[in-house]
Amino acid sequence: MSGDRIGSDLLDNVAWAALSGPLADLGRRTGQAAVFDPDVSPFGAVAPDAGAQGWNDFAELLGPGGAALLTGDFAVPEGWTVRFGLDGVQLIDVAGVVDEEEPEAVLLGAADVPEMLDLVARTKPGPFGPRTIEMGTYLGIRREGVLVAMAGERLRLPGYTEISAVCTDPAARGRGLAGRLVRAVGAVVHARGDTPFLHAAVTNTDAIRLYQALGFELRRQTPFAVVEVPQP
Repeated sequence: MSGDRIGSDLLDNVAWAALSGPLADLGRRTGQAAVFDPDVSPFGAVAPDAGAQGWNDFAELLGPGGAALLTGDFAVPEGWTVRFGLDGVQLIDVAGVVDEEEPEAVLLGAADVPEMLDLVARTKPGPFGPRTIEMGTYLGIRREGVLVAMAGERLRLPGYTEISAVCTDPAARGRGLAGRLVRAVGAVVHARGDTPFLHAAVTNTDAIRLYQALGFELRRQTPFAVVEVPQP
């Protein structure tokens, strides 16, 4: 692991850095807590070192029984429910090598969302909603007019952008499409002056090997959990 040598103040609480920074207009904030609009992303966050007041703000923002997806370092207060959790890893393009334009890639827009949602439903790369595309640039590859692979930008924070929704139709796997699209999105991120990073489940060893082969370095392990506000 590369520890805290690179932007740990941001990368250790990426959802907060995005919601309080470049993507603030895609969510709502109350005091020291923020959450994306549900159609955009399930992520929410409490500010670093906000303490009990931050969780009180989060509860007010979500409402009784409300839930959000968290990642990073957090301790759920007593009475809150953890509905789902998994261990993940965070990888980052330290050397700046994940950068190569892909001539076959096409820019995906609002008209492509139904097809993108269908691809996500079949491949399950992680949360993706009707407005997730508003978080950044999404690129895809089509074969015979059908979208068979895509990747794009999700959490964007000062100086860093997450590459996410990396998925390939099962019938089109084994052709390197995912790696080509990750490099292509990396080129978009670098062109803006940001550093690409991404997340994967600890158990998704194939994806982790692919990302490391592309040039990403393992930075840290990080939990993901859906937490629910106590009912009155």
